Parts: sequence; C-alpha cells; structure tokens
Amino acid sequence: MLGYYIRLALKSFRRTPGLTALMVGAIAFGIAACIVTLTVHHAMGRNPIWWKNNVLYAVTMDSWTPEHPYDPADPEHSPTMLTYRDATYLYGSDIPKRKALLAFVQGVLAGAPGQTAPLWAMTRATDSGFFHMFDVPFEYGGPWSAAADRGPKPVIVLSRRTNERLFGGRNSVGRTILWNNLRFRIVGVLNHWDPKPRYYDLSGGGTGNFGRPAPAFVPFKWGPMLHLFPNGHVSCWQAPGAKPIETYRQMLGSNCVWITMWVELPTAAQRERFLNFMNAYWAEQRTMGRFQRPRDNRLWKVSQWLKLHHIVSNDSRLLLRVAFAFLAVCLINTIGILLAKFLRGAPLAGVRRALGATRRQIFAQHLIEVTVLAVTGSCLGLALGAAGLAGVRALYAHSYSAYGALAHFDLIGIAWALALAAASTLIAGLYPAWRIGRVSPARYLKSQ
Repeated sequence: MLGYYIRLALKSFRRTPGLTALMVGAIAFGIAACIVTLTVHHAMGRNPIWWKNNVLYAVTMDSWTPEHPYDPADPEHSPTMLTYRDATYLYGSDIPKRKALLAFVQGVLAGAPGQTAPLWAMTRATDSGFFHMFDVPFEYGGPWSAAADRGPKPVIVLSRRTNERLFGGRNSVGRTILWNNLRFRIVGVLNHWDPKPRYYDLSGGGTGNFGRPAPAFVPFKWGPMLHLFPNGHVSCWQAPGAKPIETYRQMLGSNCVWITMWVELPTAAQRERFLNFMNAYWAEQRTMGRFQRPRDNRLWKVSQWLKLHHIVSNDSRLLLRVAFAFLAVCLINTIGILLAKFLRGAPLAGVRRALGATRRQIFAQHLIEVTVLAVTGSCLGLALGAAGLAGVRALYAHSYSAYGALAHFDLIGIAWALALAAASTLIAGLYPAWRIGRVSPARYLKSQ
C-alpha cells in the first residue's frame, strides 16, 4: 500500500509541476536558513569541555574601585580577571588538584632551520597544569614539568600550525629555538586542538573568543622575569592622586587586572576549602584598605563562565528567530497551497470513498504525498544549507573574523535537517490531509 501511495503522489506532482516546485522550494529555503543559523548558534554556545564542567572553575575576585563600576552596563559586575598580586597569592594554594594562570605576552620566534625572517607569535604564558586541565592533545612530546614552572626553565610548546611553519610538521621536540632572543628548548608540539569558543580565555571579547590557540606556550614566570607587559586585555584603576603606572614593577603591584586563573577542584570539599581560602585572603586585604566593594569571590563552572561572557550574542539570537520566522512563513504558504490542491482533487477522493476507501486511507494517502514533498524539500534544504555554510566560510576566509570557523556542516546539521523535515511534514500536511479526509463524497459523485 505504501508503494501505491507513493506512485499516486508522484503522479500528483507531475500534474502540477509548478506548484510542486514552489512548495519544495519554500520548504528547502526555510530549512536551509534554519540550518545555517542553527549551526553557527550551536557552535557559538556549546561547551567544548562539557565532560569537565563540574571540575574546572574560573576564579574571580572583586578588587575594583567602588567609585566606578568595572562594567558600566552592569554596575554589580566584578572583573573577570585578577591582579598579579591576587593571582600569585591564590596560585600558591595547595588545595586545587591542578591550577593555571593565563596571560598573553609578546613573542618573536627565530632560529628555526631555513627560517628567513622572525615570526611574531603572541605567546600564551601559563603553567604546566594548563595542558592537563584542558585535555590538550600533543602530536609530539608533552607539557613541561612543574619544576619548569618554578624555575622558570627555558622550555616552550609550539602549536601544530607553528611547527608546520617552522619545521615543516616534523618532530621538533628536543630542538632549540629563539624566543625573544633567548634560547628555548621545544618540549612538545600540540596536535589539532582548536576549541570553539576559546572557553579557557574569554578576555578577547567578540570574535576574539573564537580565535585560534596561541602559536606558542611558555612558563608563566617568564613574563615577570623578562618584564614583558601583557599583550591582551588589561583594565586598570587608580586611587585619586596616585602616580601613573610607568614601569613593569609598578604594574605588578597595581590594581590592573590582566590574569585569568583556572583551578581543578574535583570534590565539593575542595571547592569549599578553596572558597574559604579566598574569603580569608579577601578579609585580610580588606583590613589593609583594599577590596572596598562587597565581597564577591566566585568559582565559575565552564558553562557559567560562557554565560557570564555572553558568548552567544543578541545578534545571533535575533538571526535565529528571523530564520525560524522565515520557515514558519514558508510552511504557512505551503499549507495554503496544499489545501487548495487537495480540495481541487476532492472528486477523485470522493470516487475512492465510494469504492470503499476509508477516511483513514484517504488521510494516509495525502499524508504520504506531503511526506514525499517534505523529504524532497529537506534534501534540497540540506544541500542549500551546506552551500550556505560554505559561503559563510568563503566570506570570512581572508578576514580576521572567526565566524568562518564556526560554519562547518556536521552531524548536528544533518540531525537538525531531519528534525525540521519531520516537523515540516506534520505542520504542513496534517491539516490539509485531515480536511480532505472529512469531505463527504456524495456532493462530488452527483456532479460526475
């Protein structure tokens, strides 16, 4: 019976090719618009390390001035980064299983075989715990040791992209390279690792949160040792009458926030102990004249951290609503066309009813026709969605925007297409198929 209904549907499409093309096109364009916006929206808002969501925590402490809010749009919002003084003190705690400080410093790589010009590489200054906490994969070698953090020792980890540019993708572990005119030993080369969004450091804002990983990584203490000013986001405030910051040492002792801190706290007891440790430090600093705002020490899960930074922009949400509104308009028009088409073919349905077909069979026949229509439109929509995502990638291929990296068609997009196809079938076909099944055959038989 199913094959018979499909043959009837195909004959019906051949009788009205124009209307069929119009309905297939409406469903396809509506689904394609939704696929493109849903794919980008999903890529922006997903948690790239969801399996550690209840283990990894970003650390914040409100050290801002009470005279001026850190975020004018949200006066109660505290800084999302730490001062050097606070970060180094909290880092000294032995409560977390692992911990890491993160900052960007300027770096220049030179001395690789065949390298003709120095390579500017914004370098991630961090700790060995960074690689373990965030499950960073290595193609060659591995992270440096905890002893290298304490030194610090002249060791460096290269990204896969940097290793390909400098060493042609070969194993460079054990070789030396000049970083800011100092000789560093390569201990590891990352494998492909490009989480979107860059959840571990969201200080870049906007599309910077979807950028590539750093080209190189060195122990955090090399920044202070070489007096390298942070090359990322820095926010400062000074008390009235204070001298302007002119030297690196002054910046280290200032109220400037520029360091992101992460800790790994697997148990509730560890989280409570570390928070108590933060509160005790806050109380001590407050008696010394700092921390004049209400206490706001927090540990943020990765999911909370993404939400705090508004990773999914209002523009993305608006585009998503517009895409679904467009799909709704397409489906409403399809419903109207189907209803008119089915009612025009009501005499044939009346003859079938008179020959013994039940209302359920008439309903099933027309629902199968709608299903074939929706599947055809969905397949075309899938192809158009893939083309649209390819167009987004091409549009941003030669720009600094990271949105092109988010426009990848994957299994999620295919699942959305199938779900939208099923929804389209039900929404567009149920009412017209039910309506034609309710038509009395007598009125049409009299006219035959």
